[in-house]
Amino acid sequence: MSWFEAFVLGLVQGLTEFLPISSSAHLRLTAAFAGWKDPGAAFTAVTQIGTETAVLIYFRKDIARIVTAWFRSLTDRAMRRDHDAQLGWLVIVGSVPIGVLGLTLKDQIEGPFRDLRLIATTLIGVGVILGVADRVSARRERGGRHRARREPKKLENLTVKDGLLYGLAQACALVPGVSRSGATISAGLFMNYTREAAARYSFLLAIPAVLASGLYELTEIGEGHVSWGPTLFATLLAFAVAYVVIAWFMRYISTRSFMPFVIYRVLLGVVIFVLIALGVLTPHEAGDVGSGQGSH
Repeated sequence: MSWFEAFVLGLVQGLTEFLPISSSAHLRLTAAFAGWKDPGAAFTAVTQIGTETAVLIYFRKDIARIVTAWFRSLTDRAMRRDHDAQLGWLVIVGSVPIGVLGLTLKDQIEGPFRDLRLIATTLIGVGVILGVADRVSARRERGGRHRARREPKKLENLTVKDGLLYGLAQACALVPGVSRSGATISAGLFMNYTREAAARYSFLLAIPAVLASGLYELTEIGEGHVSWGPTLFATLLAFAVAYVVIAWFMRYISTRSFMPFVIYRVLLGVVIFVLIALGVLTPHEAGDVGSGQGSH
């Protein structure tokens, strides 16, 4: 991997990690359109350490409060009723599904799941789900003519059941194209959480899974075409860009719809299918772009 590839991929990782459009899909697609080798699941996981560090800094006050309360709850029974302590436990509970499935499906994640046809399908499918969730949430917040308006949930209302449902939604993001934030935010909106609460918990829930995955994949860096220097450069760049994106996204969702992301996902999925049908892209290898670079 060249330094220029690392620059572009790090920029893409930082821009797309927290938007509901799938960073892993965009890393795969960027390489495919540029005619580069697939950066692979290990590169994706390690650069996500950078984006997750941005979460740790942006939400540092919330995280410090949650971690402190959680540790106190281990010895102080009264603290186990504290919201922050409970939130700490719920993040752990919600991280179990992706941890178990991530280890179980490791070979599929690094191989078949990176097929561009599957990525196009998940981009469209989850895009439609996010669109429905967005409409349901907006209609529920307005209330209907013949029904009472339901009060949206906040993080204080999070239960073990909801935490597990969030966790199952996050586990779906093991498939490139799903999007961790897209899946978990959709789940939150369907469960009647506010947009801000759904996004905030989505970011907090990702911390254990992303950091564990990145550290686990560190040993894979340096093997094949992905070397340490460009990977570290991409990770640092992803951190800087992601911090700006988080700040913007948290402001955006407080008043705006997710429909622009829905439209983008669906159009991108359709474009991928068309390019595959025309032979411009091949499903399995990022280097096979254009008629002059066919399968060889």
